[in-house]
Amino acid sequence: MPESGGETILMGVLNVTPDSFSDGGQYLDEDKAIERGVQMASDGAGIIDVGGESTRPGAETVSVAEQIERVVPVIKGLVKEIKVPVSIDSKDYEVVEAAVDAGAGMVNDITALADERIGELAAERKVPVVLMHMQETPATMQVEPKYGDVVGEVLEFLLERAGKAEKLGISKEKIFVDPGIGFGKTLEHNLELLRNIDRFVASGYKVLVGTSRKSFIGKITGKENPADRIFGTAATVALCAAKGVSIVRVHDVAEMVDVVKVCNAVGRGI
Repeated sequence: MPESGGETILMGVLNVTPDSFSDGGQYLDEDKAIERGVQMASDGAGIIDVGGESTRPGAETVSVAEQIERVVPVIKGLVKEIKVPVSIDSKDYEVVEAAVDAGAGMVNDITALADERIGELAAERKVPVVLMHMQETPATMQVEPKYGDVVGEVLEFLLERAGKAEKLGISKEKIFVDPGIGFGKTLEHNLELLRNIDRFVASGYKVLVGTSRKSFIGKITGKENPADRIFGTAATVALCAAKGVSIVRVHDVAEMVDVVKVCNAVGRGI
């Protein structure tokens, strides 16, 4: 896992879902999903993030049993094939437990340990956690998001949740905070968070940011198809890497690895 102040690394997105906003349905097949994860690791991803439930705006919940059925075989297959850690992207304790039992070495929780059992499990198993900010739920988060001070409020929430994670027994170096770009935020909210991402980096906790192919990039560039937002994504990845973000979560690993390599070289030397 990346150290604070170290180089930015890539987390490759692997959605084992039929309805994710960008790659839904592409990797529902277990073999295809494993092949994709292996390819991303080969392309330079430092972590593969496996999710069995879409968190796109308006998404409906998926049963725990179905999530486990989707993700566990893929995680088991990946840990046999690749050397980089596999992360489980889930808010549900039973899914996280099954994934960690299957070999997942990181937990990515969009609810920032709303279920404390996830934190207790992470502490017991000594696995890193990602704590994300989200206003409302995926089904309602983009209805009418409002903040008085989006940067201050999001940062305050994440610091509170990170402190709670430490009280649950998770060591500080294993905690990552994620401002939740696109999760209950307008275009301007997202831009304001990115403009001030250095405030999150300065918090003392490592930072993860996920902007890949998101709709706010489409609004800026006019690209309606998420797959056409690679260059817009690259701009945000470069910004985050230059500001000291520890992990950038992306779909297009092969393209973004060069962006990160150059930013790392400029910022920290070759």
